[in-house]
Amino acid sequence: MIEPIRSEITVPCSVNRAFDVFTSGFGNWWPREYSWSGKGMETIGIEPKVGGRCTEVGPQGFQLDWGIVLEWRPPEQLTISWHIGPDRVPHPNPEQASTIAVAFKSVAKDKTRVVLEHRDLHKHGERAQNYRDALNSEYGWPFILNKYLGCACA
Repeated sequence: MIEPIRSEITVPCSVNRAFDVFTSGFGNWWPREYSWSGKGMETIGIEPKVGGRCTEVGPQGFQLDWGIVLEWRPPEQLTISWHIGPDRVPHPNPEQASTIAVAFKSVAKDKTRVVLEHRDLHKHGERAQNYRDALNSEYGWPFILNKYLGCACA
């Protein structure tokens, strides 16, 4: 069994704003260098409903789905399936998808703790441990959540 990744950050805003920036504002903070299209990316986002798609739209309208919303409970919880494999290729088979759960908890009037847990990494096969190590490095979820922090503070 591969241990889940747990990464957390505290943002200086209300829980409602923290959830909204993370979800509705996803395209404003997700690092372009962590997309398939890079600078050519037109949009990236999360459809706000259970069963909603997590999609990147690149040049000429080329679309890639990289996840499905499994749980949508504003402003407390977002859970998605993560269909990006260790090779950075989207895997449409849900049996090969890990799970990302993001919890938003108010800790003060304008302060929210955001806890991201990336679990079920074993579903990514024989390279799953290396994938976990990469996502848990300073260039993985900690880097990505710091991009989110910059946007949540604006």
